[in-house]
Amino acid sequence: MATRGVVQLQKLILKYCEHGGSSRATREYIANGRLAAWAARHPETSIEVKVWNGHHPLVQADYLSGGVLHQVSVKNYGDWRQVEQVCQMMANRSGRKIAKITTPVLTDTPSIQGVWTPFLNLQHEESFGITFHENEN
Repeated sequence: MATRGVVQLQKLILKYCEHGGSSRATREYIANGRLAAWAARHPETSIEVKVWNGHHPLVQADYLSGGVLHQVSVKNYGDWRQVEQVCQMMANRSGRKIAKITTPVLTDTPSIQGVWTPFLNLQHEESFGITFHENEN
């Protein structure tokens, strides 16, 4: 995701095991050249592939916002397309933590238009130029 024209994903790290069955989709994604094609479509992102024998595979993302390293486990994924979807999801994120807004947002500058209510009878105002014709049946 780009914030003000700057892509936030700096580095994408794929960790996998050379022998483990849970890394099969990740190994296939790397071996069939799809990761290289993905990297060519995202030249602003650095890609690292690390052998991590004895562990389950995962995708890590490092963002410009800094501080937080996001990780997604790709353990036991059935197809390399699912691993590519995770990489694309990481590229589409901004990297910031998701914060739940629990309190109402208050502002010192309320809307110029005011608060809309269904009880506004604007159809009777002549200044708007709205005319309503009733059926003459």
